[in-house]
Amino acid sequence: MKDAESAALFAVALAKKRGLREVTTDELLLGCLHAVSQFGIVQLGAWTIDLEEFGVDWLDRPEKNGKKVAYSQGVVDVFDLAARIAKSDESAIHVEHLLAAFAGQETGLMRELKRSHGITSTGWRAAIARLAPPRANENTSPSLTGAVHDYLSPEEAAEALGVHVQTLRAYVRSGKLPAHRLAGERAIRIRRPDLEKLLEPLLPEE
Repeated sequence: MKDAESAALFAVALAKKRGLREVTTDELLLGCLHAVSQFGIVQLGAWTIDLEEFGVDWLDRPEKNGKKVAYSQGVVDVFDLAARIAKSDESAIHVEHLLAAFAGQETGLMRELKRSHGITSTGWRAAIARLAPPRANENTSPSLTGAVHDYLSPEEAAEALGVHVQTLRAYVRSGKLPAHRLAGERAIRIRRPDLEKLLEPLLPEE
């Protein structure tokens, strides 16, 4: 099974192909379904979903170049809910956590799937649970004060904050969170002090 990062990359590529300025929840859902598909077919419980019905060329390989697209607020919300689900599962975020985050959605492609396939929120979550392979406890998230190094990878920084890595990357792209690129490489690192500056005290009236 491909990981959540692959699903997100496919969603971005699909949004670019469709000429969108933002990745919507529809593209993210299709990216997740693509990640668990076999020959363009997704088998979830009793439901068979053909990606070609939604205009998806399942043989396409995501392109990392081209114009940049942002994540819509709806996508960020799905990422954050998936992070909460993964935390309750004591696991790193996987594609099934993203799929589970769609269970309560009643708009766009998810609404269409529910109507055309008779999918319920309970049935969807049950089918996703059967997809997930058994895993050992993966909760090795660094705390904001417990790591021994000052530079974090995006994945480490996201786990430290308890958000999805794509949410953290959105912070970097928007300039909300400074990041540094390793010389001559694509990999980026986030300084722990910069990460901690994202946190602000909660006022009593809030």
